[in-house]
Amino acid sequence: MKRTSIKNTRINGEVQKELSRIISREIKDPRIHAMTSVTQVSVTPDLKECKAYISVLGDEKAQADTLAGLTSASGYIRRELARSINLRNTPEITFCMDQSIEYAINMSKKIDDVMGKQTGSNESGE
Repeated sequence: MKRTSIKNTRINGEVQKELSRIISREIKDPRIHAMTSVTQVSVTPDLKECKAYISVLGDEKAQADTLAGLTSASGYIRRELARSINLRNTPEITFCMDQSIEYAINMSKKIDDVMGKQTGSNESGE
């Protein structure tokens, strides 16, 4: 497992905070869903590239539209990021969909369904 330095961890957090602010407040693209959040950011140690993991609360079309909107606005987002964060290099941003929240919700529903069936069978068996 690759260890990240304290400096890189701090940069990741700052970039994530600023990306969240830029996406929620400054971009007016109608393709970008209102319930879009930046779940994780990974900036390379040389500050050349950045992977931003995006979570969208909505259907697959909303996710695809949001990803397309963010990709087309990546130049503007990078420029705003350069203005707000003083880094030696402003990283090139790649947006990726993060399915972990959706996966967790689905797993929670399945667990609730199984637990509901078990308590229902226990009550009827007694």
